[in-house]
Amino acid sequence: MTDGIIFETPRLIAKMWDDGDAGLIFDLHSTIETTRYMSGAAPWSREKCEERLATYLAEQGRDGTTKYKIVSREDGRFIGRAGISLYHTGEYEMGYALYAREWGKGFATEIAGSLADWYFSRDFAPHFIAFTHPDNLASQHVLKKIGMRVRGPIFIEGIKGVEFEMTAAVRQAVT
Repeated sequence: MTDGIIFETPRLIAKMWDDGDAGLIFDLHSTIETTRYMSGAAPWSREKCEERLATYLAEQGRDGTTKYKIVSREDGRFIGRAGISLYHTGEYEMGYALYAREWGKGFATEIAGSLADWYFSRDFAPHFIAFTHPDNLASQHVLKKIGMRVRGPIFIEGIKGVEFEMTAAVRQAVT
C-alpha cells in the first residue's frame, strides 16, 4: 500500500482515510441527497462522521478491509466512499456513497466492480452481500450490472430493503 492507496481503477483511487478526514465524510453525508436511502434517512451529524471515521480505521486494522476514501485520479478531488467491511451477521458487506454531483458518470459501477475484483483477489471469503433501500433503483442497477444477484428482502432498523449477493464464481463469469 503506497500513500494509503488500496487499489486503483481507470478513473478512481481507493485510499485509506487519514485521521483528519471526518470533515470529508460530513460534507458527503450532510445532505439528504446522499443519505435519503440510508438508515435514519437524514443528514449525518459531525459526531456520527467522527465515529464512522474511527470505525473505518479500526476495521482496516482488524479486518484488512473497510469503506475507503474514493478520489479522482485526474485531479484528486474527493468523490465519496466505498468498500467492503464485516457486517454484524459475520458476512462481508459492500457499500458506497458518492456525491450527487458525481452521479451519472459511471463511477458507482466502476468502483463496485473493482471492489469485487479486489475483494476476491484477496480471498476474504467466498461471497459478500450488499443491500439497498427498495426505492434506490440506481444502486440496484449498479449491483446487478456488476453481477450481484438478489438474495431476498432484508430488514435494517425496521426498514425493508433488498439484499444482494456476489460469489467469486459469478463475478468471474461476468468479467
